[in-house]
Amino acid sequence: MHSPLPAALPSKPAILIAAISGRALAAAARRAGYRPLVADMFNDTDTLQLAERSIVLPGSLKQGIDGDKLIDSLTALTGNDQPLALIYGSGFERNPDVIDRLAQHFQLAGNSGSTVKAVKDPQNLAALCRKLDIPHPEIRLGSPTEPNGWLAKLSGGAGGSHVRGATGDALQDDEYFQRFMPGKNLSVLFLARAGQARIVGFSRQWAAPAPDAPFRYGGAVRLTRFDASKRHKIHGWLDRLTAATGLLGLCSADMIDGPEGLHLIEINPRPGATLDIFDCDAHPLLGQHLNAVQGAAITSPAYYDTKASAIAYASQPIPRFPAVDWPAETADQQRPGTALGTGDPICTVLARGKSAAAAERAVRHRLRDLTAHWKEESP
Repeated sequence: MHSPLPAALPSKPAILIAAISGRALAAAARRAGYRPLVADMFNDTDTLQLAERSIVLPGSLKQGIDGDKLIDSLTALTGNDQPLALIYGSGFERNPDVIDRLAQHFQLAGNSGSTVKAVKDPQNLAALCRKLDIPHPEIRLGSPTEPNGWLAKLSGGAGGSHVRGATGDALQDDEYFQRFMPGKNLSVLFLARAGQARIVGFSRQWAAPAPDAPFRYGGAVRLTRFDASKRHKIHGWLDRLTAATGLLGLCSADMIDGPEGLHLIEINPRPGATLDIFDCDAHPLLGQHLNAVQGAAITSPAYYDTKASAIAYASQPIPRFPAVDWPAETADQQRPGTALGTGDPICTVLARGKSAAAAERAVRHRLRDLTAHWKEESP
């Protein structure tokens, strides 16, 4: 099971959470003493345990969140509560207009639709990076003459599963081409407030390739050390981006650190996949997120070890997921009886270590061992 979290304080209000997967935000809300009301598409076992109430988010993973049904669904979830705020996670970048509709009905603690559009529209971001002198890979909407060295990506996509090597075929709706940059995947979590960015920390990410998703997100480890000159450079980039776009709260920036130097790849304008490895009981990040959105003072945690997370995916169809006695340091736990297809996420695995290398080794080892809990149940 996931490590125990403190119960919400009776005097604390509810927090409304909407995301493709809301478990990490629900855990962060509990850690900060709030009562999470969760709408997501999985309703995993531990999400149901963390949430005071929960519903299945209208829509589907393939088609996205159903904006027409969303307001009514969240209103029903809210009931007689008066949540302090609505915090959204993944799933809204593809349709930022829905965010503005949410803001008309709920107190939004996050970025506006216009801010999301400014950083998630590939052409907008590319133009912004040119203006602010931030290295960013070349993008184009038309097919490159030579597809080698180019990627096809979905505008507003998340998780890496939408990224593929360019083949010269016509683009699908909302896709674009981005030049491939060799190097190490790097992510920085930061708090945006009043036109400035405060770096929380850096993480290294890796892929879990699948035949149809060679860049699928695999996991991340929080770095214990990071080059001071690179940190200074990145901080300047984030300050300029925050001032130019009005970014607020917890956000992350994905980068490549390679032979051609540092390049900004994308901005995620909401709490993202690395929340698990940065949040801590002594300094709950959700409280800092709310402070940043409200313009109050913010501080960053001090870390004395490191943590890694990785996602376990189904390697083949599982018609009926078995009941699992989930070991410690697992999250997003799949419900028994669920039918899973190849590539569907099963759970998140966590591990700690004194160094980033040790934590990454531990989480990869734990990931391999965990598959025994459901592999024999597969056809």
